[in-house]
Amino acid sequence: MAETSYARSGDVSIAYQVSGAGAFDVVLIPPAASHVEICWEVPVFRAMFERLGSFARVIHFDKRGTGMSDRVVGVPTLETRMDDVRAVMDAAGSRRAALLGWSEGVAMSVLFAATYPDRTWALVLYGGKARQLRAPDYAWGLSEGEMLRAIAEGRARQEKPGWAEEAARSGSPTATELEIAALEKLFRYSSSPGADEAFARMNMLIDIRNVAPAVRVPTLVLHNTMDGWVAVERGRDLARRIPGATFAEFPTEGHITPVADIGAVLDEIEPFLRDAWAAAESGQDHDRVLSTVLFTDIVDATATAAELGDSRWREVLERHHAVIRRELARARGKEIDTAGDGFFAAFDGPARAIRCACAITEAVKGLGLDVRAGLHTGECELVDGKIAGIAVHTGARVASQAHPGEVLVSGTVKDLVAGSGIQFEERGVHDLKGIPGEWHLFAVARQSLGLSAPASIV
Repeated sequence: MAETSYARSGDVSIAYQVSGAGAFDVVLIPPAASHVEICWEVPVFRAMFERLGSFARVIHFDKRGTGMSDRVVGVPTLETRMDDVRAVMDAAGSRRAALLGWSEGVAMSVLFAATYPDRTWALVLYGGKARQLRAPDYAWGLSEGEMLRAIAEGRARQEKPGWAEEAARSGSPTATELEIAALEKLFRYSSSPGADEAFARMNMLIDIRNVAPAVRVPTLVLHNTMDGWVAVERGRDLARRIPGATFAEFPTEGHITPVADIGAVLDEIEPFLRDAWAAAESGQDHDRVLSTVLFTDIVDATATAAELGDSRWREVLERHHAVIRRELARARGKEIDTAGDGFFAAFDGPARAIRCACAITEAVKGLGLDVRAGLHTGECELVDGKIAGIAVHTGARVASQAHPGEVLVSGTVKDLVAGSGIQFEERGVHDLKGIPGEWHLFAVARQSLGLSAPASIV
């Protein structure tokens, strides 16, 4: 077993290990049950670490709130977890890596690869899905009510003796008794019933269908045909959504592959990673990235300028710009452009972008101004250090629909901030000028952030 180290991500310590000494790095994004040391006692995990470590440097960690990483208050968002991955990579001296997302780690792996293509050269997704809940255009899964009942029942079972063995046998029906005992121990040491319930509620709301097409690195999607926890149709669906993805399924029963069958899985992974690394070494530049774009503009700017006069208006505008730049710096936002009274900025996380937009609308009130703000997350083109493309135009059109003092977001943004505590109010389906399709928009419920609602819509 490798030695456990810690990476600092904000105020949280993330436990990680590095094993193997190959030519390239692989970061294993773990499933819900994870413990960096006890995982070595589970035969299938040990087999994975040893095989991967024979040709790669393997970086394995516990997500915050699980295993040997710090316990935290509340549930971390996907973007917080992405920060943790970058912190672990930095601590391990890894500039770029292939991500191997397993089960619950799949959604975050997809989002990371799309958001940080400069740090990701390949993606392997095992036993995952793009969405949890059933929807009119997504036939698998439970309804929200059914899922909430299942989560509550799961916590009740987890608080009773024997639950870990039950889970191990359900997840890996053909495993040996030694494997069942090891999985049972891993489940008991990974997390607590309350934490698992909170994570399940957060994962229930995640939907990465709209961001999966933004993945531009070589991708391999793997699934067991007889997976009783995540239907194989979900894996097939996920693979179809990622451009150029390769899909492979295995005639294995259960969600957790037993050690007797893991060789076939690793036989798919090893040549895929070797070929992807050879392509990555050619040094291809990435010209597209997943970003959350923010547009703001001052309400009734022309009338206000006329009322104040040129000199006074110029002073107010300078203070407005200073306020926005201060909030962008706090939220790690990047100013892309400024035109008159409007700002265009980009973020690597939608929850940070939402909080920044709300902070801006609140702060400019002290200047006697109202601003409207709109946000969208999508794939953007990188052009001379700036971003462009249909996602940018979509963000601008979303902003144009906002009321004074309101922060309006696309459905894509809403689907990515599960666990943030941010709540939304329906604003209906809209046609956005020049943008194909109909768009479901939502207003940020400012009360969920401790802010009052805009006066214009109270």
